[in-house]
Amino acid sequence: MNIKIKMVCYGVRKTERLFFEKLNEKYGYDLTLNEEYLTKDNIATVKGHQAVMVRVNCDCYEENLLKMQEYGIKYLLTRTVGYNHIDLTKAHELGFKMAYVPGYSPNAVSELAVPMGNAFLRNLFYMANNERQTNFKVDDFMFAKEIRNSTIGIIGTGRIGCEAAKAWYGMEAKVLGYDIYENDSVQAVLTYTDLNTLLKESDLFSLHCPYIKDQNHHFVNKEFLAQMKPWAVLINAARGQLMDSEAVYEAVKSNHLKGVGLDVLENEGDVFFQDFNENKTPDNLTNKLLTLYPWVIITPHIGSYTDEAVKNMIETTYENLKEILTNGESKNKI
Repeated sequence: MNIKIKMVCYGVRKTERLFFEKLNEKYGYDLTLNEEYLTKDNIATVKGHQAVMVRVNCDCYEENLLKMQEYGIKYLLTRTVGYNHIDLTKAHELGFKMAYVPGYSPNAVSELAVPMGNAFLRNLFYMANNERQTNFKVDDFMFAKEIRNSTIGIIGTGRIGCEAAKAWYGMEAKVLGYDIYENDSVQAVLTYTDLNTLLKESDLFSLHCPYIKDQNHHFVNKEFLAQMKPWAVLINAARGQLMDSEAVYEAVKSNHLKGVGLDVLENEGDVFFQDFNENKTPDNLTNKLLTLYPWVIITPHIGSYTDEAVKNMIETTYENLKEILTNGESKNKI
């Protein structure tokens, strides 16, 4: 059933346009696809639409929400699992109908976290950096423990954490898991344990838990890192706010951590999706982490940037809007 409604979509990369257009053949929305993220500077581009689709790092805080209401927006959809980029209290107060994407291809994020972790375990980033300097000597830092002799800690054992655990289990690693809600379906590939045991025994731990501001802000902090096995690897492809960036910086600088792989940053809204042309970023914490390359590797929040994940996120968001228009609300309402 085609429903004629005008919707503006922000943060639509060129590689994603075909997915937006092809999937819309089923729904018939009147789309405006905007490559820019929603900001205070371009908020006027919502004029003439009834619905807005955003993604992480779009500005959906009070000032923009008030403008949306002024311009006649009724529906605010995010094509993401997280929605901390939306001021929910103000959005509900203003009466927006909202929905999110409860899940997408879990393989997408795990397929980034696992090879990034393996590259640290085998010291590939370090060796690649040496090669750039035409240094082909073999040194002691290059010596590695095989993955099958390593212990991997998974923090957050939902769909993404489960896929990561399966991958490392398939490489014969010992996989430990920690979650406040244990998942029966993953117990064939990991062993649940308490957090202290996981931190003390793991050679690498990978974060796959959601960010809930009042419950786990800076979950990875100085005390957390001090409990970790010396020279372990940290992978965070979940949310930047889960970790205290200053504490992580100090842990790497002091050689307590062997390496850190980040697909998210604490203040990524000031940094990601921009080219600073070798100049410093506006965020001092990010600048400090960048000085620790190749022991710290940062990718620009691309864990979900795959064909299947993009398709899932767009299609679910289209369906969310259809449900709101036909039933008054979506099963994925915020």
